[in-house]
Amino acid sequence: MIVYRLSRGKYRNDLSGRGAELAGGRWNSKGIAMLYTSESIALCTVEIAVHMPLGLVPTDYYLISLQLPDDVPVKEFPEEQLPTGWKTFPHANQTQEIGDAFVLANEYLALKVPSASVQGAYNYLINPRHKDFQKLVLLNTVPFEFDKRLFVKG
Repeated sequence: MIVYRLSRGKYRNDLSGRGAELAGGRWNSKGIAMLYTSESIALCTVEIAVHMPLGLVPTDYYLISLQLPDDVPVKEFPEEQLPTGWKTFPHANQTQEIGDAFVLANEYLALKVPSASVQGAYNYLINPRHKDFQKLVLLNTVPFEFDKRLFVKG
């Protein structure tokens, strides 16, 4: 399976999950490394757009394509098992607890979770400390230009 992520240029080769570890996110607490990826380029774009202030067009981004190994099972967390309000902004701590537990259990390389931004779409959270992490293949890293209409009023 191919998954995608968008990253600023200076971090495009960093697959350590360090950014999420430093900042925390919807699916991980500060101190827990996690690599956020999406099932499509379009979902990656939306995930960046919802975090940018209106009027600020992101620049110096790269699209990273990664191959998840077919022989490594992916854990799925169905939306119906998520706590009420899991999509809220700011995010609920319960989603961080789910992601933290996934990483700390260290049973799966990836966790499939529904996107809070796009109904019916999925993100794949990758545990960089999992024993099969080295099986993840970096397929491509190319400059990415956002459509300005996503970020301007009007």
